[in-house]
Amino acid sequence: MKVDERASDDVRTQGGGETPPCAGLASCALPEAPDRVNAESSQTGVSTRNALLATDGTASEERKLACAIPSRDGRRGKAPTKPKAQREADIPHWYALRTTYGREKKAYDYMSAKGITAFYPTNNVVKVINGKRKVVTESLLPNIFFAYGTEEQLKSFVYDNVNLPFLRFYYRHVHVGGRIEKTPLIVPDSQMDSLKIICSADADNTIVSLTEVPKFEKGQLVRVIDGAFKGVVGRVARWQGQQRVAVVVDNLLTAVTAYVPSAFIEKII
Repeated sequence: MKVDERASDDVRTQGGGETPPCAGLASCALPEAPDRVNAESSQTGVSTRNALLATDGTASEERKLACAIPSRDGRRGKAPTKPKAQREADIPHWYALRTTYGREKKAYDYMSAKGITAFYPTNNVVKVINGKRKVVTESLLPNIFFAYGTEEQLKSFVYDNVNLPFLRFYYRHVHVGGRIEKTPLIVPDSQMDSLKIICSADADNTIVSLTEVPKFEKGQLVRVIDGAFKGVVGRVARWQGQQRVAVVVDNLLTAVTAYVPSAFIEKII
C-alpha cells in the first residue's frame, strides 16, 4: 500500500504583555501616617518626623501618578482585558477535502506545491491494460484526500475557482433546531495518525471504505502495541472471520486493519 504525504514546516510563536502598575487588587489608598517622633538626627539636624513626612509624601505622589496612568483598555487602575479565545477557524486541523471526477491527485499536487501539508492514501494494483499486466496506482478513497491548516487558510484553495474549481470541503451536517447546518469536517489528529499507519502498513487484507461498518461502532476502544499496526487506536471487533481494529471517522470512512492477535492489543479505559 502506497501513501503519498508531503509536509511543510510550521512555526508558531506566542507573545506576551506587561501588567500596568496599580493593576488588579493593588490599593491606591494613602499609607497610614507613622507615629510621631520628635527626636532630631544627631548628624543632619533634621527631625526624624520631618524626614518621614517628606519621604511618605514622595511615595504618595508616586502612587497617585501610577494610579492615574490608564491601562491598555482605557480604564484607570484596572487590569487589561484578556484577549478573546482563539476561534476554531484559526486553529490548524486536518480537514477532509473532496473533488469531482477523480481529480483528488491533481488538487493534492497543486496544494502540496504551495506548501500545504496533505495526505493522499493510495494503493498499487495490477490491471490488464491492452492485453498487458501493469501496476497502477489508485486512490484508496476516490475523490477524497486530507489537508492540514486553518479553515481560513484552506478556503483560499477551496474557493479558488480558477485553479481548483472542482475542490470543496467535505461537510458534516448538524441538526440545529428546525434547520440543518453544515461545517467542514475536521478529522482528529489521533485518527489521522492511525489512518496513516493502516494505509502504509505492508500487510494484505486491510480495508479502507467510505461505507460504515456497524460492528466497529460499538467495539471496545483499544491500542495496538505490536506488529504491523502498532500505534493504531480504534475499535476492536471480529469481522470477516478475523479479529481486527478499525478507525471510524464519523460520516466519512472506516479504515480496518488486517488480523490483529489479542496479545498485540490493550484496552483503553
